[in-house]
Amino acid sequence: MQVFVTGATGFVGSAVTAELLANGHGVLGLARSDRSADGLRQAGAEVLRGELEAPETLREGARSCDAIIHTGFIHDFARYAQACAIDRAAIEAVGAAIEGTGKAFIVTAGLAGLAVAGNPVTENDVAPPPSDLYPRASDMAARTLSARGIPTAIMRLPPSVHGRGDHGFVPMLIDMAREKGRSAYIGQGTNAWPAVHVADAARAFRLAIERGPSAETFHAAGELGIPFREIAQAIAAGLDLPCVSLSPDEAREHFGWFARFTALDEPAASERTRRLLGWQPTGPDLLTDIGQAGYFPVGAH
Repeated sequence: MQVFVTGATGFVGSAVTAELLANGHGVLGLARSDRSADGLRQAGAEVLRGELEAPETLREGARSCDAIIHTGFIHDFARYAQACAIDRAAIEAVGAAIEGTGKAFIVTAGLAGLAVAGNPVTENDVAPPPSDLYPRASDMAARTLSARGIPTAIMRLPPSVHGRGDHGFVPMLIDMAREKGRSAYIGQGTNAWPAVHVADAARAFRLAIERGPSAETFHAAGELGIPFREIAQAIAAGLDLPCVSLSPDEAREHFGWFARFTALDEPAASERTRRLLGWQPTGPDLLTDIGQAGYFPVGAH
């Protein structure tokens, strides 16, 4: 099938694009720049020039393809609420374009902020409505479309989707540790982050889109949860720096705006996803990947 992929040149989106192409599907990738467009063509994909803030382009891509995978998101935490609003509008634009067509549509969402008191969040748990504390609207936008008769699947990703080329939370933590001269965790550091290797996440998207139109929620969580202390220790080892426990007040000073993410206790189950998709993660675990996937370039200590 021909799949329209937003965010097709991003860390996750490029892996999804490669996974689809390797398994006989065509890809129409949304590209904002000449460089992105060239990269997609070199990978074997077709190109649609545009951006998430251009709904008419999103509708064009959705109408011209058999299925849609929405991995695009503006990762600008300085204007996170605005990025979430753009994401919501993009989902609504695609949904309106495919209403009544029976096309499969997968929306990317996050697992962060869903667990309660450290209990593993499951695929049956519903994300809270968007608010100042939880501005991400992907879940709600997808569920709203499904309620209108436009089956929209949700693929929730962990705080760490890791692998070579990762520029997400773990690289941010590495940069902070390098700047501060120490790696850190809060209290006992037993709060858990789920994680998945980027190739495993891409395979989950591909299996879900091949399953056809669905209003299911999937969890691409390869690991239920890694204690944050162990993540901090792996970073300390990679940088040859001390690893320390901080109080909540010290953590706010050390991590700044990122402190609330380092305190996340977000174990995430994926048994239903594995059963429905026949999905079995095979990539390296997060701690192994931190040591082996180029997170610490030679000479960067």
